[in-house]
Amino acid sequence: MTEHLRLEERLEYSPIIDRPALKLPDEGRMIVWTIVNVEVWDSTRTQPRTVITPPAGGSPIPDVPNWAWHEYGNRVGFWRLKEVLDSFDVPTTLALNGSVCAEYPRIAEEALKADWEFMGHGFSQLSMQKVEDEREDIQKTRDIIKNFTGTQPRGWLGPALMETYETVDVLKEEGFEYVSDWVLDDQPVELKTRAGTLVNIPYTQENNDVAMMLIQHHKASEYTDRALDQLETLYEESLEQPRVMALSCHPYIFGVPHRIKYFRKIFEAIRRKPGVVFMTGSQILDWYLSQR
Repeated sequence: MTEHLRLEERLEYSPIIDRPALKLPDEGRMIVWTIVNVEVWDSTRTQPRTVITPPAGGSPIPDVPNWAWHEYGNRVGFWRLKEVLDSFDVPTTLALNGSVCAEYPRIAEEALKADWEFMGHGFSQLSMQKVEDEREDIQKTRDIIKNFTGTQPRGWLGPALMETYETVDVLKEEGFEYVSDWVLDDQPVELKTRAGTLVNIPYTQENNDVAMMLIQHHKASEYTDRALDQLETLYEESLEQPRVMALSCHPYIFGVPHRIKYFRKIFEAIRRKPGVVFMTGSQILDWYLSQR
């Protein structure tokens, strides 16, 4: 049996109060990272999430109502989110299944035109623990994005943040420079892999519409309230040490009519804060590496 590093063996324990202070350029104080997740839900499989429970129970295939619930996001909701982000000139990271480039080319085309960063998010919305060949899935996702954009993706976000014991090793070996599945800090951290160091940039489970709307069942306004409360604390703490605040959204969740105004309110408030810098994942990576 192959020996694998335990999760806690991948990185050193480092209290944030003991670290050398990082510095942002041009009087920057803290970073906000915005991630839009676009996925392909295969109608021939059990759906990744559900909004309606089938009356007879079980996991029907096809599952029309739950597949259509998600499909609305790619047909309509994405364009609402993009309009808000465009209106506030927010550098954005698109975390996409590799198959999005073929299944929803209009989304990929407009994101590329807007100079969004493309971040690998698996080939389809299937956990790395369930794909037949993890390396092949990662390679296929990388190559499709590279062929579409002309640039190799630097970052990776696993579907549902799931990894195997080898995921970070394979990602590093296949040319990825950062991952965001390890939501355990307010700053980038470094993970040990077989091929050297892989940087983890902090994603979010707190400012995440999946957690808030689908699991915790909050009202839409909770997304705004939580984001601004998070911003207030991290803004104060960033006087001593710059922090990264991630905002994660999904078109089928926060791109619906009754929620979009709360998404807009977040950026209205952030844009009024001096010293808050919007960055993509790659920009955060470059900034962090420049501080080493």
